[in-house]
Amino acid sequence: MSSEIPRPTLAGSRRTFLSVAAGALATGLAVAWWRQRREALPETALTALWAAEFEQPDGSPLSLASFKGQPLVINFWATWCTPCVEEMPLLNAFYQQNKSKSWQVLGLAIDQPSAVKRFLGQHPVEYPIGLAGLTGTALMTELGNLQGGLPFTLVIDAQQGLRMRKLGKLTDADIGSWL
Repeated sequence: MSSEIPRPTLAGSRRTFLSVAAGALATGLAVAWWRQRREALPETALTALWAAEFEQPDGSPLSLASFKGQPLVINFWATWCTPCVEEMPLLNAFYQQNKSKSWQVLGLAIDQPSAVKRFLGQHPVEYPIGLAGLTGTALMTELGNLQGGLPFTLVIDAQQGLRMRKLGKLTDADIGSWL
């Protein structure tokens, strides 16, 4: 009897490599699909979203129904929230660059109206801001922010599919993934 250890052949190594490569490709495709899929918001959340109306800092009304059918970024924020304030220039730049492509950005302030007006006087943005207060907190919860933390951002496509939901500060990579 021989006690030789079988050695892998070139054909066996190639098959193993191809199997591993095919598995990696399948995993990569699944991850890409998972990241790009559109979630559906619950019908009750969509109803609450499009029915919501807020006052803007200048006193004019802001109806969320006017944003329906357009790609929309909704950012819940507050003046006392440092990450919220830090991401506002990114949101403003995104809005300036993409409003001609029908993209809308909406800031909903979970804060005192006087603080928001004072803040925007010093740090204006081009996108609309709604004074959401406690009503905004309830809407935020309905839209999936069960922790109640800020900032909280949703990206909704023109067909009302949820493209992104993020609790925490936005990054350039987050914003780049929206297009």
